[in-house]
Amino acid sequence: MQRGVKMVRNDINNHMSIFVFIFVLFIMGMVFGAIIVNSMNFVQKEDLFFYLKQFFEQMVNMESTDKTTLLKDSILYHVKYMLLLFFLGISIVGMPIITVLLFIKGLVVGFSVGFLVNQMGWYGLLLSSASIAPQNLLIIPVYLLAGALALLFSLNLCKQLFIKRVHQPILQAFARYSLLFGALLLLLIGAAVVEVFIAHPLLEVAVKWVYK
Repeated sequence: MQRGVKMVRNDINNHMSIFVFIFVLFIMGMVFGAIIVNSMNFVQKEDLFFYLKQFFEQMVNMESTDKTTLLKDSILYHVKYMLLLFFLGISIVGMPIITVLLFIKGLVVGFSVGFLVNQMGWYGLLLSSASIAPQNLLIIPVYLLAGALALLFSLNLCKQLFIKRVHQPILQAFARYSLLFGALLLLLIGAAVVEVFIAHPLLEVAVKWVYK
């Protein structure tokens, strides 16, 4: 166990530039999402806010949603996304797609928070803090780490195929890659629990407070 942790720590130290690149890419996505909000015209904002307001009003009037269904949906989403990153990592052509997916992740977060704050001010900040912040404190680092691992594994495959001097035990690397993804998926299941049993009730309370 200690040896595995040490190897992971060494991998992170040796490829710090990849992790920094992934982090900067995600931040750029968030900034771009906020820019999109500011570039929208008045009619576009009003149309989108109308549908968002309807959703909030339905949340106020309807009874509490089944937590089991929400949890299953959340876990299924994370499993699908992680499997996509995993399989992109073991394909050479997956590198540009991985970067695009992580950029879009940042864009969605930046747009969601930016739009709520732009339209509702402090109330929007309250709603975004209740609905987005709790689970994303865990989800975002996990996805960034998963994206970096997928990118590194894909790069190592390229080296194996195109640089004859590089000969590493690929099966051992694949086993470690799979174990790390499994551990990250467990963390995401924990984040799904936080999302359903903490973030969603907080959002319901915040929406009812704002709209009642």
